[in-house]
Amino acid sequence: MTVADFRAPLPTTGGIDVDRPGIPFGRLVGVELRKLVDTRAGFWLTASIGVIAAVIMVAMLIANRNDPENLNLGEFFGLMNIPTAIILPILAILLVTGEWSQRTALTTFTLEPRRKRIIGAKLVASLITGVAAVAVALVLGIIGNSIAAIAFADPAGAWGLGVAGFVNSFVIQAFGLLLGFGFAALILNTPGAVVAYFALPTALSVVSELVPWFKDNLGQWVDTTLTHMPFQSGEWATGGEWARLLVSGLIWIALPLGIGLVRVMRSEVK
Repeated sequence: MTVADFRAPLPTTGGIDVDRPGIPFGRLVGVELRKLVDTRAGFWLTASIGVIAAVIMVAMLIANRNDPENLNLGEFFGLMNIPTAIILPILAILLVTGEWSQRTALTTFTLEPRRKRIIGAKLVASLITGVAAVAVALVLGIIGNSIAAIAFADPAGAWGLGVAGFVNSFVIQAFGLLLGFGFAALILNTPGAVVAYFALPTALSVVSELVPWFKDNLGQWVDTTLTHMPFQSGEWATGGEWARLLVSGLIWIALPLGIGLVRVMRSEVK
């Protein structure tokens, strides 16, 4: 064997070139987006968003038939965001925990051993889904408002919807989605992450209602219900309101997600 033999190109194994670069990140994101609807749970959760939105639309038209001033694009758009705000975080949780509960982590991390890229792709896919959900809510709101404009006399069907209302809706959707994502990475178990997502912030909100001092002071920075309130309107939030939302995000999103990433990096795949 000569020195030239050692300089020869590395062999291939199973038809796969060991020098081949990693899977493109865009392809990883596409795979994670497909995983959102590939499972039965993901498919029906996604489908339920449209069903619930249609029910809300019909209920709103019936309930406000005598008060047509409430039938406007802003109201429709706000109500259409309700089902997505509940279901999107659950989809994000399933996207993360599915690798562990369905025992697909071994395959996923074998095809792409760099786990950070997998988690990054899941995070990007979740955010893309959040943008799409807000867009779908806007389309459904336009449909509902158009029906109101045709079925009822003025002032039904007003089209006023500021940019602030659209941005605020996306901020709330993204916050909830990232909150579920962080708990999923921390716990790596679907039931546990879902319970933590709903129970912990709710418990803190109860404390805020029962303890006035907490609500007026610390709760303004850590209670997500309170930090979300300024973003539930169509007005631009102030700098202080953004700061309180950011602090609550550091506590409820960044901290669990950071610890969860360490756990994902070190967990043994079985």
